[in-house]
Amino acid sequence: MLHCSLAHGGAWRGLSAQFEGKFTFDAPDFLSHGRSAMWDGKGSYHDACTAVAKSFLSDEPIDLVGHSFGATVALRLALDAPERVRSLVLIEPVFFAVALADDPDFVSDMSALEEVLTNEGRHAATKAFLGQWGGGLPWAMMPKETQDDMASRIQVIIDAGPALYEDTAGMLAEGRMQALDMPVLLLRGSQSPHVVETINAGLARRIPAAQTGAIEGAGHMAPISHPKECAAQMRAFWNL
Repeated sequence: MLHCSLAHGGAWRGLSAQFEGKFTFDAPDFLSHGRSAMWDGKGSYHDACTAVAKSFLSDEPIDLVGHSFGATVALRLALDAPERVRSLVLIEPVFFAVALADDPDFVSDMSALEEVLTNEGRHAATKAFLGQWGGGLPWAMMPKETQDDMASRIQVIIDAGPALYEDTAGMLAEGRMQALDMPVLLLRGSQSPHVVETINAGLARRIPAAQTGAIEGAGHMAPISHPKECAAQMRAFWNL
């Protein structure tokens, strides 16, 4: 289970608890998150996080679940090592390169976040980011320690940009997604930014065995805010 940006593996506790011990869940922390080391800033952040996640793959095929940024890493793992992935659940994947390819009206907002970070600092940039992609406590209600912790890591959002917007990993290369043959579930919150629906629809058109679903009333943080509803769709997908 691969978490979203500015979170950690513990974010999956609510969702994993819905399965009452029927599975063994591994939920690593990405670099600069949780108990993992800070990223050194060398090379590609997406490459580095993919390498961390790949180290958790077993020799036997596994069921791979990812949320937001973590969903883009999960997709990359499935493309790189399909023989090691039995099924794939992508919740709110922020693979904006799909929207850029499919929707002529979609405009990247990464430059706006970079501008806030440069001109107003880390805390203002983190508040702006969570305003669009959060879904938990409002910024003003968060403990200062939480604000400081998230703000200290906001740079990784910028560092992940090339992989998410420019597809530097080549995930959209002709034939790659079309070759995936494992079952794939694409989930989104019904109240999420419209671009997520565009991304999921674009992925579903490219992945032969993909199916889509929506969590009513949920936003981008669906697996945290609506764990029971997410689990219900995953159970149906896994035929439990």
